[in-house]
Amino acid sequence: MQTTMFAALLAVSGAALSMSAAGAALLVIGLWAAKNDMAQARGIDRIVALTHVCFAVPLAVFGAEHLSSHGSMLALVPSYMPWRMFWVYFVGCALIAASLSIATRRLVRWSGLLFGAMMFLFVAMLHLPGALAAGGRIPWTIVAREMCFGGAGWVLAGIAMLGDRGGLAKGLITVGRVPIAIAAIFFGVEHFLHPLGLPGVPLLKQMPPWVPVRAFIDYLTGAFLIVGGLCFLLSRKTRLAATCLGAWIVLLVVVIYGPVLIGALADPSSGVEIEGVNYFADTLLFGGAILSLAGASRK
Repeated sequence: MQTTMFAALLAVSGAALSMSAAGAALLVIGLWAAKNDMAQARGIDRIVALTHVCFAVPLAVFGAEHLSSHGSMLALVPSYMPWRMFWVYFVGCALIAASLSIATRRLVRWSGLLFGAMMFLFVAMLHLPGALAAGGRIPWTIVAREMCFGGAGWVLAGIAMLGDRGGLAKGLITVGRVPIAIAAIFFGVEHFLHPLGLPGVPLLKQMPPWVPVRAFIDYLTGAFLIVGGLCFLLSRKTRLAATCLGAWIVLLVVVIYGPVLIGALADPSSGVEIEGVNYFADTLLFGGAILSLAGASRK
């Protein structure tokens, strides 16, 4: 058994292996940093205590992808940018630095603020022009996703600032809440229009056949997303809605995306491996973004 597992590990591509290793390392660091909060929390609030972990692990994964798959990442840098390879490495290092900061809850006011600003710049420079030019649901889903991640970064920064700079903190949380709410509602509608896709962030990949009642899971997730998004947008029952919705997304990551990730890493194609890691990290980050609103409401 150990020989088989070791052989399977050696068969994983370098990029997918580095992404997985970075995520695993940040998972250990984040869980250690959150141990006191988890011990003090009760019931479902223990999921809220994992907000920073859910946020930091994907950032480490994406940072490692920038450093290990720099060739494919280079194509995403606009042609008018000077030193294009420099920006690939710079973003990779910045994501890893932000993941360490958020996981350990050190200087989150800066890492969350800068990460959010970076996401909004990516939307303005890359994703929004691409969506306007190409159209279709996937480009607009990516716009909503990146805006949601940027807003969540500002929510985390606002939480870290509460008590010191109350006015700025509340402003960041308010501004950050809006794109999270819009993304939740948009994704919820997409689940009803495409009820066999992987739940959470509705991209192209379909749920595997082994998942029971696939359409029901998508419809249920879509309903949760729409109700939660409306609560966030109207600032009504935000903590309850964010806690329940965030817990549901994290559960989907563990129960559905975990096996999908394992199956992808067992595939001989490096592209399939990287895609599997990215889907897992994307949805976990979305769950962390939702949970950030629960943490902000509790504060």
